[in-house]
Order: sequence, then C-alpha cells, then structure tokens
Amino acid sequence: MTSARIHGGGDSLGVPSFDFSSNSNSCGPCPQALNAVQQANVCVYPDADYIDLRAQLAAFHGVSVGRMVLAGSASEFIMRMTAAVVRSAGAAGATKVSLPKHAYGDYQHAAKAWGLALAERPDSAQLVWACEPSSPLGQAHTGWPLDLAQQVLVLDGAYAQLRLSGKPSLNVAQLNQVWQLYTPNKALGLTGVRAAYVIAPKAMQTSTQGHIDQLVCHLNQLAPSWPVGAHGVAMLQAWVSPPVQAWLANCVPLLRQWKARQIAMLESLGWQLLPSEANFFCAKPLQPVDLQWLRENHGIKLRDASSFGLPGWLRLGVLQPSAQDALQMALRQ
Repeated sequence: MTSARIHGGGDSLGVPSFDFSSNSNSCGPCPQALNAVQQANVCVYPDADYIDLRAQLAAFHGVSVGRMVLAGSASEFIMRMTAAVVRSAGAAGATKVSLPKHAYGDYQHAAKAWGLALAERPDSAQLVWACEPSSPLGQAHTGWPLDLAQQVLVLDGAYAQLRLSGKPSLNVAQLNQVWQLYTPNKALGLTGVRAAYVIAPKAMQTSTQGHIDQLVCHLNQLAPSWPVGAHGVAMLQAWVSPPVQAWLANCVPLLRQWKARQIAMLESLGWQLLPSEANFFCAKPLQPVDLQWLRENHGIKLRDASSFGLPGWLRLGVLQPSAQDALQMALRQ
C-alpha cells in the first residue's frame, strides 16, 4: 500500500474558510474563465484530437502545433512523462532522475513508481525536473544541467503566471530547449478544473528532433482517450483569450500589495520568512502552531512544509486582507 500524498486545499472537513494551504490566485476565480467553464457543453465528447484547442495554444505561444501535448493535469503528466522516459531510453532504460531539493512530491512519487534513483547531479540523470518559481519556496530554480538539451528536462511553469518579482532564469532560446509544462488553473483561481498542456522542445539539430518527435509520439500513445474533459477544454480556451490575460495582469499588482501586507503581519508576530518571487512563501513561527486546532476552530488551513523537506516551516499562499486578519486574530489567542 502506497503512502498518502499530501496536498493543500479541501480536506475531510470540507473547504476551509481561509485556505492558506493552496497556491491558487486569491483574486480569482477569473470571471471570464469561470463563465466559459460553466457554459461548457458537457453533453458531448470533446474532439478526441483537440485540433482547435491545440492550434489555439500553439498560436498563443508562437510555436508549431506539433509541439503541443495535452494532459489531464500536471500530476497526470508527471506520471506519464516519467513512464515515457523509462520506456523510451533504450534497452537499458532510464535509471536516474534529478529533482529540486525542495519540490512538489509527485516528481518523487513518479520516480519511485518507476524505480528511478535520484541523481547526485542533473547532468547524470536521464530525466530532470525543474520548477520556477519553485514550490514551496517560490524561488528561482538552481542546479540546471550544463547542456539543457542533453536530457529530458521538464520545466514546470505552474506558477510562472503568478510571479510577483524577479525574472525567469531561461531566455526564449533556452526555453525552446526544454519541455514546458503549464497548468493555468492556479493562475485563474480554478484549481478544481483539471487540465494542462506541454510545449515540446525545438531541436537545434535534425538528429535530435527525431528523438523529440519520438517522445511526443510516445507520450500521446500513453495518454488515455480524452485526457482533457469539456470543462478543461473551456478553461484552456479561455486562458489564451485577451480578456483573461488582461484580468491576470491586473491581479499581479494587487497580489503584490496583499503579499507585502501578509509578510508584515507575520513579521510583527516574530515569524521568520524566506524570500519568494511568487504568490506564496515559507515562514517559520516562533513556536509550533497547532494546525489542526486552527483548522477545526477557525476554518484556517496552513500547509506544513515537512513533506517538502522543510520541517518546522509552513507554506502560506497570499490571501486577501480579511483572511490575513482572521489568521492574525487566531494566532494571538
């Protein structure tokens, strides 16, 4: 029996009144995207080949349609990509994976499921996972391979659209050398809608392009029929529309203000905070906090960062001032 995976969000007590455990955009849900999801036609199957959706996503990113791969979610793709690399790495198979020091648990879960060992250096792994801004720290990724195109390197951009400061580590040319994974539901405040997409690399050499095309084909073969349902299709189509992108751009300054306020509040309580470029950060209270008491008596959920390899630390999403005030009052009791 496998151990339970730890996530933020709803739990056995339902939906928290003040959910600091999720990294979802607290300005959301995006009205235009929510309306699109609510109006989705769930009485028919989506196009099994997602021709229009793939074309819209490709046009949005300025890439060829052949580079687009759809996924049921980031977690689903993490499992599928791991399986594809193991099965596509030749007779010997892939043996090593490189993970960030502190990272989303599904990377390691997939590696264990397929028997991959953790590499000491990213250059010695066949599969490399990166996330920027990272979770749980919200910081830039460190430990890039010397040659980005040498291995299968997947850059998880789950929080790329929720970057509040700093800048990406990779330029456009470098991004074209890696697999780019996007999950817009967090930025749109619609985490209950599961859908993701991936941009495959653009090879610099013809011989390398053959390997990329083969892996894209393998990923598609491993996918179930209709990996993205009608609600996910509607969300992704809304995602690439100008009104939704304008709404998201307007969220960023407000999230910066809320983040500064939340940081000041916690520092006034003597908490230690780590730097972050995203809409969440890690903090360590002076004394341990009874998370269960907060959840049961105040409807407040915080995320214990022990599963990320940070015992004693908490990861907090940035919420609106009313939620911050509720947390401050509860912590003072």
